[in-house]
Amino acid sequence: MGYGREQVRMNLSIIIPVKDEAENLPELFAEIITVVGADLEIIVIDDGSRDNTWEVLQNLSKQYDFLKTVKFQYNCGKAAALSHGFSMAKGKYIATMDGDLQDNPAEIPEMLKMLENSDLVSGWKKKRHDPWHKTIPSVFFNLVVSIVCGQRLHDFNCGLKVYKAEAAKSVKLYGDFHRFIPLMASWNGYKIAEKVVEHRARRHGVSKYGVSRLVSGFLDLLTLMFLHEFAIKPLHFFGTLGLLVCLAASVVFGYFGFEWISSGELRVRPLLVLAGFAFVSGIQFMSLGLLGEMLNSKLHATSPPSIANTETAEK
Repeated sequence: MGYGREQVRMNLSIIIPVKDEAENLPELFAEIITVVGADLEIIVIDDGSRDNTWEVLQNLSKQYDFLKTVKFQYNCGKAAALSHGFSMAKGKYIATMDGDLQDNPAEIPEMLKMLENSDLVSGWKKKRHDPWHKTIPSVFFNLVVSIVCGQRLHDFNCGLKVYKAEAAKSVKLYGDFHRFIPLMASWNGYKIAEKVVEHRARRHGVSKYGVSRLVSGFLDLLTLMFLHEFAIKPLHFFGTLGLLVCLAASVVFGYFGFEWISSGELRVRPLLVLAGFAFVSGIQFMSLGLLGEMLNSKLHATSPPSIANTETAEK
């Protein structure tokens, strides 16, 4: 069976989220075509740019018939842009990269070869051309994520990645969870690899990220770990916490009860009042867990989980 041009082209989809990168886009497209070729589709998500990025993309789309463009009316975030791009991609393989020219498209062919033994290949900017206030927090963040989650990578946040399409589409992104795509794919059963890639200094424009993303990154990690461990069993978290608090309060009650029986006098102390508040809080924690279980049972009753990677034998 022969393959038409559209079938060949759909072997690779490149997704590029951009914000205020008008000066970089023409050069980036020229590089991609030089090193990857034109038999592909490129999906560019304009994430609420305030410069003339959208006008540049419209002009480029007239020049390149493989270019698809999407414009967000306001800044929705990189995770939303990638999620939308994944849903649009038709390629058997998907590559993601930033639009600031700091990622080198020449790395993509070699990374695609690595997909023979893995499902996702994440870039590692071993030698970074960024200021210290970005590189040092990034090293610390990657180390903490690797230790906490057990998925060892040197650079979780590298924008340059390649995927088998099913691995990319298995990841549900929102908020700022794009930092943890390799981790989430690993949880979904996909094999992760890493490759040292070239990182180049920014030529035009300014970085859209600062030191503040370190704080938001750790908060997102806390959220992700909680959802991974307890999203379908909230009572295991809130119930355990509530039981521990109630147990501690009960010990205090027991102490004061024994003193009351022994002396015939009950003296109200701050510790007793604190134990009362703690006991009520423990009951509330358990009630919150039960409420979460009720919502989960309702959700799973109406929307049974899908089963991926199954084979049906025909007899």
